[in-house]
Amino acid sequence: MESIKCIGCGAELQTEDKNRPGFIPASGLDKEEPICKRCYRLKHYNEVMDIDVDSGEFMTMLNALYETDGLIVKVIDVFDFHGSLIPSFNRIVGDKKVVAVINKIDLLPKSINRGRLVHRAKQMLSEAGITAVDTVVVSAMKNEGIDKLVDKLSGYADGKDIYVVGTTNVGKSTLINRLIENTSGDKEVITTSRFPGTTLDLIDIPLGGGAFIYDTPGVVMDSQMAHYVNSEDLKHITPAKEIKPKGFQLDSGQTLFISNLARVDFVDGDRNSFIVYTNHALNIHRTKTENAEAFYEKHFNTLLAPPELETPYLSASYETFEFDIREDSDISISGLAFIRVGAGAKVSVRVPKGIDVTSRPTIFKGGV
Repeated sequence: MESIKCIGCGAELQTEDKNRPGFIPASGLDKEEPICKRCYRLKHYNEVMDIDVDSGEFMTMLNALYETDGLIVKVIDVFDFHGSLIPSFNRIVGDKKVVAVINKIDLLPKSINRGRLVHRAKQMLSEAGITAVDTVVVSAMKNEGIDKLVDKLSGYADGKDIYVVGTTNVGKSTLINRLIENTSGDKEVITTSRFPGTTLDLIDIPLGGGAFIYDTPGVVMDSQMAHYVNSEDLKHITPAKEIKPKGFQLDSGQTLFISNLARVDFVDGDRNSFIVYTNHALNIHRTKTENAEAFYEKHFNTLLAPPELETPYLSASYETFEFDIREDSDISISGLAFIRVGAGAKVSVRVPKGIDVTSRPTIFKGGV
């Protein structure tokens, strides 16, 4: 079978690929020339194609990274800790050093306890079998903490190459672009330097010692809340600016709906403060727990929207998590919200099946 190459990246394509979505004529050329789907989307729509955690491409990337010698940079979304973790990540690491980068710190109030935030990240990585040599808090979007990160990467890399790894929507490409801009002055390099498939993209960033930074494809995780809404509604659940807390005084037997994607039942305890940190676009509704089922069935795509759902997850396909809150804690609904709850409460949280919910000592102050 005749072999041809993508004009964007040189990846081999077969002639029969012309009849597949992966083969698209290059736009603006007088004659049809081959271009892979990944390069086409990158060139015309600035979209980067990611890889699924269950795919063979993912295992290929794991193996490629495992066989390299270098420093791993693990990017974590401050708003989605659990959705930022990658299964089998310890297979990538081996005996390599890991620097954890907590991104999007600009989304949380400035009053948060950053020490506890860093401790939480280290704890979660440790539970996944990973020990980070350092944890750095940054905002790639706001250029906060990037210079400090560059200095640390230069030191820990010790002349070796650096590999940036992350799940989708953690801000990995923005981070790499910011690293490039702060070290070389070039802007938006990543949007023109991506390679298709699982090829690791060599990006020449002058960090000293002749080291290079490699970008890797974003890993798609089914546990991320973003996969439960359509792309148009993603903006409603993903914060784009600092979150303003919303406070509720609840008695036991009351329920909070956080849009149509989470139900928080105050099961038992004295009157308590529930402070919700989530995208300002989402509706939060309080009702009696005894009425919650009927209320959701009637209003999941009206009063509780956005987003608009094809499936009423909280009645059709859900999981329930129970918490006995013994100290002021944050209940984290992965990719959707933090709920600060005072000590002395029993709480039940219902979310779409597959979404992670955890409770840990709070990083927030008590008031709103």
